[in-house]
Amino acid sequence: MTLLVITGAAAGATALGANSRVTDDLTDRLMPARSAAQELQSGLVNQETAVLGYALTGEASFLAPFRDGLQIQQRSEDRLRELLADRPDLLADLDALDRAAQAWRVGFADPLLAGPAPDPAFYDRGTDLFDGVRAGFDQQNLHLTEAVDDARSQIDHMRSIRNVVYTALALVLVIAAGIFAVLVRFAVTEPLARLAASSRRVAQGEFAHRVDAGRGPADIRSLATDIEGMRRRIVAELDVVRDRQRQLEDRTDQLDATAEELRRSNADLEQFAYVASHDLQEPLRKVASFCQLLEKRYGDELDDRGRQYIDFAVDGARRMQALISDLLAFSRVGRVGDGFERLPLDRPLDKALSNLAAVVEDTGARIDRPERLPEVDGDPTLLSMLWQNLVGNALKFSRPDTEPRVAITAEQDDGMWRICVQDNGIGVPEEFAEKIFVIFQRLHAREEYSGTGIGLALCKKIVEYHGGDIRLDPDSRTGARFCFTLPIAEPVAEDPPATDPLQQSTPAADLPGGTNP
Repeated sequence: MTLLVITGAAAGATALGANSRVTDDLTDRLMPARSAAQELQSGLVNQETAVLGYALTGEASFLAPFRDGLQIQQRSEDRLRELLADRPDLLADLDALDRAAQAWRVGFADPLLAGPAPDPAFYDRGTDLFDGVRAGFDQQNLHLTEAVDDARSQIDHMRSIRNVVYTALALVLVIAAGIFAVLVRFAVTEPLARLAASSRRVAQGEFAHRVDAGRGPADIRSLATDIEGMRRRIVAELDVVRDRQRQLEDRTDQLDATAEELRRSNADLEQFAYVASHDLQEPLRKVASFCQLLEKRYGDELDDRGRQYIDFAVDGARRMQALISDLLAFSRVGRVGDGFERLPLDRPLDKALSNLAAVVEDTGARIDRPERLPEVDGDPTLLSMLWQNLVGNALKFSRPDTEPRVAITAEQDDGMWRICVQDNGIGVPEEFAEKIFVIFQRLHAREEYSGTGIGLALCKKIVEYHGGDIRLDPDSRTGARFCFTLPIAEPVAEDPPATDPLQQSTPAADLPGGTNP
């Protein structure tokens, strides 16, 4: 196809070049040469007319056209010699005409202009000489006309050749395109179709089918080889995947069995929680009640040691009740609650401060809080317990003879909300920064500060359940500063309708409103 295009372009360029040369020769040289020849002949005729006029009248005014005719003759001859430089046949006509004009001037015009008029025979000789000039006119015009006609014939001939060349090129290109289409079909299209059919069979699941393009160009055979290699790799990987799938199914069965065991275990834990919250506390209440009745009825008969023993028994029963309640609340974090919802942290904080209102009033504490706390996604009941434990600890562990002060701050930190609770209490030594979050770990005797040692462990569990963490700030130099993080609430594109039952949640059960820290 490239060879045909190059050959056709060369043939077309040759035809166009030849046609352009003939056309240029006609328009740029022959036609201007005819005009210059007419101008030359007109100048010679003007010379004859001026000479005869001068001879008849003797007036010198007739010499001006003679001189103009000479200038026109010279200019026209120069122009003709320039235009016909490559046409010696036409230049020969010009030379003959120039010789005839020179003979007329020498034999007639110059003698007539130099002296008195000779005899009448002199005029006859001048007429004969100028007839020779006119014969030169006819010869020049004839040859120029023939040259122009010949150039036009050549233009017509070259136009015919050009049309024939272009028609032949069009036919050759059409035939070549047809041959090329047939060759492409047999050499490219059919191998590609076979390759595509084989690939589709593999794509439909026949992984054992071998991909082969058969005979065809090297590129298609290479592509078929690459696809076949890919098929083999897929088959090998598929065998590995199937093996892993079988292993995964086995592990899934094991996990299902484990999950079923966990469900049974959770059911047992639920039963234990029920027993702990009801059946175990009932004997404790009876022990405490009967010990108090014993003290009331036989108190006069008991000595100080006996009444002290009764107080020990009552206090132990009550502490056991508080411990069981706190353990129950700790175990229910993440399993029982109101569910997550979008809420501002001010709402659970207000509820916690309402529960602690009596303690705040008794201690005269001052609570400094931001005008507006951020919104988060969380369980309102658990977040209320978190605030109640942190603020309650700040009030409980205050310095003697010092008005408690609690400062709450909130700021964004690395894609999380960082909320801190700062107090001016007794603080926590740095070496106990991790120990205080372990369940049942206490730093003070029960006689100094009441509690079961579960409060901060419960806070840690609530914060981690919400996707954050909590820690003691070691840089705090005045009191204790606890900081916890919560994820920033994702923006909601469109609020769902309030009546959509899929968007409503029913709380399973209420967690305890507070825990004695």
